[in-house]
Amino acid sequence: MKIRIAGINRESLVDGPGIRYVIFSQGCFHNCRGCHNKETHPLDGGYEVELDYIYNDIIQNKYIDGVTFSGGDPFVQVEKFIHLAKRLKEKNIHIICYTGYLYDDILKDSKKRELLNYIDILIDGPFVLEQRTLKKPFVGSLNQRIIDVKKSLKENKIIEVKW
Repeated sequence: MKIRIAGINRESLVDGPGIRYVIFSQGCFHNCRGCHNKETHPLDGGYEVELDYIYNDIIQNKYIDGVTFSGGDPFVQVEKFIHLAKRLKEKNIHIICYTGYLYDDILKDSKKRELLNYIDILIDGPFVLEQRTLKKPFVGSLNQRIIDVKKSLKENKIIEVKW
């Protein structure tokens, strides 16, 4: 199975706590004004890569603290990210996912909700240029939330992480 991506950063320090393996998915419908990854928006941009290649590359990297799905928006290719996330969780790999969708809207879509089952931390909400910040870690604008997905699903309410 192949996935369309914009790129990979094998050892990032800015896409979550610790050293993260980051997959920049290709495709985004949000078109946030001021987005710093506009090249990831076109559905036909980037390049295709085998999911097995990404998976094997991740599990062979002994230096990472987890994996981050970024974008574009990973929920645009939800089935492919489900496939990858399921395999990563079998190896107990921590997963963070960035999305322009809101958590509550994701819950209303059965496929998108399925991906949530494999994500540890969700950073939700579109980038809002007028709320841009460098003071809140791992987000681009103040409206974006850092959500503990496991606790939120269990308690049936949004539980934010404070870093």
